[in-house]
Amino acid sequence: MHDKKLSPVQTVIMGLALIIVLFPVFWILMTAIKPPTDWNASPAIWVPSEPTFVNFQTLFDPEALGKYGVGGVSQPATRAVFGSLLATIVSTTLSVFIGLFSAIGISRYGNNSKSTPLVILSGRMFPPAAIAVPFVIIFSNIGLIDSYTGLIAIYVAVTLPFSTWMLKSFVDDLPRQIEEAAMIDGRSKLAAHLTVTIPLIKGGLFATTMFIFILNWSEFMFALVLSYSNISTIPVQLAKYVTATAGTLYGVQAALAVLAMIPLVIVGYLIQGHLARGMTFGAIKQ
Repeated sequence: MHDKKLSPVQTVIMGLALIIVLFPVFWILMTAIKPPTDWNASPAIWVPSEPTFVNFQTLFDPEALGKYGVGGVSQPATRAVFGSLLATIVSTTLSVFIGLFSAIGISRYGNNSKSTPLVILSGRMFPPAAIAVPFVIIFSNIGLIDSYTGLIAIYVAVTLPFSTWMLKSFVDDLPRQIEEAAMIDGRSKLAAHLTVTIPLIKGGLFATTMFIFILNWSEFMFALVLSYSNISTIPVQLAKYVTATAGTLYGVQAALAVLAMIPLVIVGYLIQGHLARGMTFGAIKQ
């Protein structure tokens, strides 16, 4: 089945699909190396004749665009990069850690209730805008608004259903008899899961961690409504590159987008074999 060749029509459709998917990436890469004079040129300049890295330089030196007569960039992107790294790494670690033991509990000690998936995934059935407002009100009352603690908390809350359900599919594939043999040898249930279950699903654990990392790294809605002046992330910083004199700084936005894509491309490459299973929560067995 995997050796079946595509028909000419399928090849054309696949080619068109690739063009549509890759065109925004091409445009972002080209815009990132365009000088300010080429950002809004008409007709559009597809490939700059004089590529420059001034947009990347502006991310960390707001005055770099001054030689083109463009000013008004208020702050470097350093804080946003740090904020994204901090919130993503901590929230991903917590989400996977809690999700791992939740998955083991549901898979090994659950009652196989059909409502369990609905309960776990119910938080993801609502659009982010619908659940963002309650979080803003609650966090404002308990002092977590505009703080990394609040941002990490909501990232964990949002991604925990994904990590739990993905890891459950990997635990389900593991024969119970292996853990039971460890318990017969004298290990407690916790010790059996720590020394047998987790090592045997380390591939799925790694894939889940990377998948949750992607979700947290690219999250925008919650970071926008929960941050004011104390915290920032890369997606929020992208929306701030607008000045009164030059308008939207497309080149600087593209440069920051390129930097933000690098971890996602690396992570996506590493877990490409698990992505289909991750997106279907184990419905596809490999």
